[in-house]
Amino acid sequence: MKTQSIIQSKKSELISMSTNLDDLTVLNKIDEWENQSIEIGLQEAEDCKLNDHSKAKQLYEKWL
Repeated sequence: MKTQSIIQSKKSELISMSTNLDDLTVLNKIDEWENQSIEIGLQEAEDCKLNDHSKAKQLYEKWL
């Protein structure tokens, strides 16, 4: 449970930081990263290169 608490704290910190951003350049960069990530995900889905949840969980469970 301690890990979940740390994650929630980090999420809150990131949300707070992003809501206080006044630099349009930084905000646009964040949008670019999100768009690139979405495009990569869509392309991987189209190419059938996605792993199902159980495989991802198996790979990363030691960090969860």
